[in-house]
Amino acid sequence: MKGAEPNSLLQHRLQQHCNYDNYAQKDDLRTALVAEQRGLCCYCMGRIRADGASMRIEHWRCQAMFPDEQLAYANLLGACRGGDGEAAVGHHCDVRKADQELRWNPANPEHAIEARIRYLSDGRIESADDVFNGQLDSVLNLNLARLRSNRKAVLEEVLNWWRSTPPARRNIQAQIVRRTDGADKLAPFSPVAVWFLRQKPRGVAA
Repeated sequence: MKGAEPNSLLQHRLQQHCNYDNYAQKDDLRTALVAEQRGLCCYCMGRIRADGASMRIEHWRCQAMFPDEQLAYANLLGACRGGDGEAAVGHHCDVRKADQELRWNPANPEHAIEARIRYLSDGRIESADDVFNGQLDSVLNLNLARLRSNRKAVLEEVLNWWRSTPPARRNIQAQIVRRTDGADKLAPFSPVAVWFLRQKPRGVAA
């Protein structure tokens, strides 16, 4: 969910001939995005930090096709480096997406991303929405082997907790709180564990 935009971005929009390229205080924007996303990439949920070396500022609606939204804070997200510098097959998130369209914005609560995705035991991410399901692979490349492996490790860790804790079902909410509250930064890929825990009362097999 989006928070308050940096004042420097608001003031920049009030200037004549303003655009994203001549916005000089992008560090303010990085700081705000990382804080509201609690240190996680908007797409893959890997770690991001508020500097140009470890994150990219993503335009959910690309600048090329939606120039009027290039400075709209609701359109701006924090993304990881997405495998830039590697072979194209390893690109993901913003780097892979480029100017392609994406059906749902992960920061827009009305798009209800968490209700549109699920995780498989091998770490794959998928959606029951056919269009979005295709975009998870073709636009974001979120089923890249290393991303699957990271999600699988998180799923296995929380599943081990579930199986080794006899009253686990009574402690689900406490476990969710432990993984979501009281920290400026979430553990990388932690939303995968939270998703799993929220499914357990509805009968996801252990």
